[in-house]
Amino acid sequence: MGCTTSVILFKGIRTVFERNCSYMCKQQGESNALEYTAYSWSKEDSDLLISSCLAKPKLIEPLDYENVIVQKKTQILNDCLREMLLFPYDDFQTAVLRRQGRYVRSTVPSNAEEEAQSLFVTECIKTYNSDWHLVTYKYEDYSGDFRQLPSKLAKLDKLPVHVYEVDEEADKDEDAASLGSQKGGLTKHGWLYKGNMNSAISVTMRSFKRRFFHLIQLGDGSYNLNFYKDEKISKEPKGSIFLDSCMGVIQNNRVRRFAFELKMQDKSSYLLAADSEAEMEEWVTVLNKILQLNFEAAMQEKRNGDAHEDDEQSKLEGSGSGLDSYLPELAKSTREAEIKLKSESRVKLFYLDPDAQKLDFSSAEPEVKPFEEKFGKRILVKCNDLSFNLQCCVAENEEGPTTNVEPFFVTLSLFDIKYNRKISADFHVDLNHFSVRQMLAPTSPALMNGGQSPPAFQDALHAAAMQYPKQGIFSVTCPHPDIFLVARIEKVLQGSITHCAEPYMKSSDSSKVAQKVLKNAKQACQRLGQYRMPFAWAARTLFKDTSGNLDKNARFSAIYRQDSNKLSNDDMLKLLADFRKPEKMAKLPVILGNLDITIDNVSSDSPNYLNSSYIPMRQFEACSKSPLTFEVEEFVPCIPRHTQPYTVYSNHLYVYPKYLKYDSQKSFAKARNIAICIEFKDSDEEDSQPLKCIYGRPGGPVFTRSALAAVLHHQQNPEFYDEIKIELPTQLHEKHHLLFTFFHVSCDNSTKGSTKKKDAVETQVGYSWLPLLKDGRVLTNEQHIPVSANLPSGYLGYQELSMGRHYGPEIKWVEGGKPLLKISTHLVSTVYTQDQHLHNFFQYCQKTESGAQASGNELVKYLKSLHAMEGHVMIAFLPTILNQLFRVLTRATQEEVAVNVTRVIIHVVAQCHEEGLESHLRSYVKFAYKAEPYITSEYKTVHEELTKSMTTILKPSADFLTSNKLLKYSWFFFDVLIKSMAQHLIENSKVKLLRNQRFPASYHHAVETVVNMLMPHITQKFRDNPEASKNANHSLAVFIKRCFTFMDRGFVFKQINNYISCFAPGDPKTLFEYKFEFLRVVCNHEHYIPLNLPMPFGKGRIQRYQDLQLDYSLTDEFCRNHFLVGLLLREVGTALQEFREVRVIAISMLKNLLIKHSFDDRYTSRSHQARIATLYLPLFGLLIENVQRINVRDVSPFPVNPGSIVKDEPLAIPAGNPLMTPQKGNTLDHSLHKDLLGAISGIASPYTASTPNINSVRNAESRGSLISTDSGSSLPDRNPEKSNSLDKHQQSGTLGNPVVRCDKLDQSEIKSLLMCFLYVLKSMSDDALFTYWNKASTAELMDFFTISEVCLHQFQYMGKRYIARNQEGLGPIGHDRKSQTLPVSRNRTGMMHARLQQLGSLDNSVTFNHM
Repeated sequence: MGCTTSVILFKGIRTVFERNCSYMCKQQGESNALEYTAYSWSKEDSDLLISSCLAKPKLIEPLDYENVIVQKKTQILNDCLREMLLFPYDDFQTAVLRRQGRYVRSTVPSNAEEEAQSLFVTECIKTYNSDWHLVTYKYEDYSGDFRQLPSKLAKLDKLPVHVYEVDEEADKDEDAASLGSQKGGLTKHGWLYKGNMNSAISVTMRSFKRRFFHLIQLGDGSYNLNFYKDEKISKEPKGSIFLDSCMGVIQNNRVRRFAFELKMQDKSSYLLAADSEAEMEEWVTVLNKILQLNFEAAMQEKRNGDAHEDDEQSKLEGSGSGLDSYLPELAKSTREAEIKLKSESRVKLFYLDPDAQKLDFSSAEPEVKPFEEKFGKRILVKCNDLSFNLQCCVAENEEGPTTNVEPFFVTLSLFDIKYNRKISADFHVDLNHFSVRQMLAPTSPALMNGGQSPPAFQDALHAAAMQYPKQGIFSVTCPHPDIFLVARIEKVLQGSITHCAEPYMKSSDSSKVAQKVLKNAKQACQRLGQYRMPFAWAARTLFKDTSGNLDKNARFSAIYRQDSNKLSNDDMLKLLADFRKPEKMAKLPVILGNLDITIDNVSSDSPNYLNSSYIPMRQFEACSKSPLTFEVEEFVPCIPRHTQPYTVYSNHLYVYPKYLKYDSQKSFAKARNIAICIEFKDSDEEDSQPLKCIYGRPGGPVFTRSALAAVLHHQQNPEFYDEIKIELPTQLHEKHHLLFTFFHVSCDNSTKGSTKKKDAVETQVGYSWLPLLKDGRVLTNEQHIPVSANLPSGYLGYQELSMGRHYGPEIKWVEGGKPLLKISTHLVSTVYTQDQHLHNFFQYCQKTESGAQASGNELVKYLKSLHAMEGHVMIAFLPTILNQLFRVLTRATQEEVAVNVTRVIIHVVAQCHEEGLESHLRSYVKFAYKAEPYITSEYKTVHEELTKSMTTILKPSADFLTSNKLLKYSWFFFDVLIKSMAQHLIENSKVKLLRNQRFPASYHHAVETVVNMLMPHITQKFRDNPEASKNANHSLAVFIKRCFTFMDRGFVFKQINNYISCFAPGDPKTLFEYKFEFLRVVCNHEHYIPLNLPMPFGKGRIQRYQDLQLDYSLTDEFCRNHFLVGLLLREVGTALQEFREVRVIAISMLKNLLIKHSFDDRYTSRSHQARIATLYLPLFGLLIENVQRINVRDVSPFPVNPGSIVKDEPLAIPAGNPLMTPQKGNTLDHSLHKDLLGAISGIASPYTASTPNINSVRNAESRGSLISTDSGSSLPDRNPEKSNSLDKHQQSGTLGNPVVRCDKLDQSEIKSLLMCFLYVLKSMSDDALFTYWNKASTAELMDFFTISEVCLHQFQYMGKRYIARNQEGLGPIGHDRKSQTLPVSRNRTGMMHARLQQLGSLDNSVTFNHM
């Protein structure tokens, strides 16, 4: 940065002196010092001054952008940088992204869409089948902060290394070897023999002295070869050989073996010798590399120094051609190195800015992903073995393994004793050995009903693999240590639990007992194989903590005998509550055996597993030997924050028979061992068949027509714990119902006619049924229903009437129709809802869509009822609900309906935010939202109707709670507007129209109205409701920014003006933050440069760009033609008159924008950057107006004559009044200007008597870059002379106000402003710079160079020791320092000609072989 400023100063001063020599000399003859006149302020003057300062600046009406680009179309197309003036044609487009699921096929059944008749079911299916609809912006990566640019901020691997004199003194005590290695240059050290080269003494073997040589690189890139008496190189060297004066290295074996000679520029030479030939070659190679590097660097310096001198350039070319004749290959490589250096080694100015390296992603938009299935903590459960102590061989021939003596069946599920509920479905496992399974008789065809899996599964799955699953995946959304994995063990119905368990509870292993049990078991399996009875249970914990860490060391408890009086899930929860109480568990009877089940974490690439609907995953391998793994359904708690929007089709009903009270019935003689058969039917006709939709058990088909619950022996009031899982049809109707058939099962295994009376095994003892739908919704929770003794045709039509009468068939009720059966159902469906309000709303919408007369009042009633919708239902069906609400919005014929729709949407959005589920809304807007097809005669657009409704809700008379929610979560509504606009333009081919014809005037009016209606909320609610006003401000900015992509850009400019007009100088800090946040977002538009039209606006014929009249101040014309940048600079100028916090916000925003321009890979070329710089030329005037606030004296390394400054009173400013009108004065001591500028420009010699302070300047201690300024003092300012100013028609101030603040800017503000100044200065073209220098007034010119000089002071290098001491808080260093700005230099450029001449005189062989 210091070098950049130095070059600019040199060029500038030289040009100005050449063009304005006599004029400048006249100015230098004026007085050396100008002082402020002490000013006494009266109260009236102060009040008048402050009120004038706080006056709201007038608004500049923006240009009509669309008309301008049409009028100047020829000029734009002929511009060589026209891509900086035009928006690209393919700026945005809509795209369809195929929905990627986890499954091999869609989860929606193939015939579901045809079957669906309900609007809600239809819309849910559409949601799960639809692909993602996106609006993509081709250059969106450029629409954020500079840190989010696609090129990414390239981290500098290594900056060029320099050594400064200020550091050389400090580093004398450091290890030079390690220092050399740190610098990254060539380094070498070792012992050599040094010959005495005194011309008076001949060189002999005896004149060689052994010395330790150390090669080190200096800060300017040159090398020294130091030699010492010993290896302690930290001491002063005995001597040094300056290799930048060396002209060649050749071998010289005439005096000593392994010797080589260094030929110097002054015809002298050094003779050195090594101990071996290898060492000598190493030294010669290294030294020749250094000579090559030195030569290339010298050539580079020569070319850079003479770039603008024609006569010197011709000399350089001549010497280059002469060089080519001597060293063609070397000259070629030098030119290539020069080109590479220019293209690669240049470092962008802002790379060196600390703010550019900060990782700050606070302004980054959150990453948005499509909706996807999400699970809680997933646990893989592997069922390995179940073995009891009672074992024997079950084969008839007694050949085979020893196994359990009868079949057992395990059911696994999860129980949560903290929340007292069962949290998973059942997972059924058959761990019996093959020979034991053979004991079971084939299942009755009436129960299995034909065997094979549905076609959907035949292609992918093997029936055998599905029949005996052993691995299941459980999911837990809220893990904690009080969740248990419970295993319930059943066996074939045989008798009472106590009687059947007795043989297993004895520790003696009696083969007789085993044979007896085996015999009875075989008889029971043949006779009652389809009936089960409870037998035992076991449990184990899952988690160590609430983080979901599995307790893998835990094992299943002992296997406890099932108590026939404690069968229900509630009883199980009570038992588990005592699980950690040994004294309680010790009382439970134990069955001797072992259950081997392990748990593990689920890997993401687990092969061969199916979801709870038996749909295989994508990575399913049909031929794989890996066992199948089944996902077990989790019963997620009905809490919004734990609910995810549904993304797949699932339609399961879980049925739980609970209790049958049959002890008082008189209808049947025997009803004790009662079995319940559950069927799902769609008709009550006599011959109707049950639907094959009940999930089967291990060993049977995938789906069956009926399921049996476990039987309790000799119980007239049996309890049940069974779970029956049903796959519901897509469309339910009034005839769908559950049919429960009760059987008395005879457990008598005597041979008395058992084979003859086979039907006597089961006797029907009653029927009960439960219609599935009530008021259109699926019945859930507990139901108490009566039992009938018969089942006549049309039984669903039975209705009780008054006075003992009834309607329908004759039914014989057990116990007079008392509700004897208690059951419960649990619906896990993504196409049916249990919420009455949501159901009613969709039902009414379906009526109106089918042709019924729509009533606005009726619809409003249903819309208002949606506010009472359950939170978890709202989240689960979020995309479907929002889609329907937007559809109703576009079809609303009354404003009240549209407003109430919007209120419901606000309610939904607020609920999502309050539950921390904002990400679901973002996913919906980006991927799921799709505007309805636009039919002009029938429907309206979402963006127009939503804008009008928002306006109504924002009115002062509207409900303030709703309006506050709209403000707080306004991002959602503006994002929907944006996407709706984009889809509307593309799908209706309006994107090809002119911008001002794309949207109707009504929509322009609606947008303008909503902006005007929103502003009072933002500017007035920032204290009472800061979050809402802040969010609304940011959301409005994002909306306005994106409107540039779709709408008339001139119209959008006017909306920005409307926004800015609501703010004024003197606003609270919060409002300034809002304003600059708005400007930051808008100015980060990806096409910010074309929006500002960096092109000439002169009249007449089109001139060359270099000939244009450029704006160096914020004229009204500039602000009109380059609206955004003009507005930004005006606002920054206004902010500079505010207090520090506001200034920092404004300066930071400006600097970050310039950093973005610098790093934008679309504008990397010099011409691009120069064109951008023309937009920021008024920054010069802005800084000149505030030049007196940059504290040059305090940060200057130059000594100030104490006698010329009044002690501690540089200004006479009334206390508490930082504002004043500047009087004449000079920023720096005039003689200092004269000496400094003369020295830089080369006109005045720095060593003449007229510059007595230059030596002290060179040695002064400079601490300005790190010392904070004193805010109580400031430098004098001048009243600029306008006779030759840049704009004679402008007011004296950039902001149109001659009164400016005179309190100091602090150090960080100064540096940031100077970085902006340097960027513009570095990027602008030479012609633009020279034009400015020629047309600036004397005062402006001097202020310009004052600012340039301040850059040198602010960014000077203070030395490593100074930086370290400041970081440690030790304060500045007291002793003198050497030059701190430029690296150590040995005037290599000055020696260039001599070196070229000597190169020509050297022997060619020497040059080619050793350079």
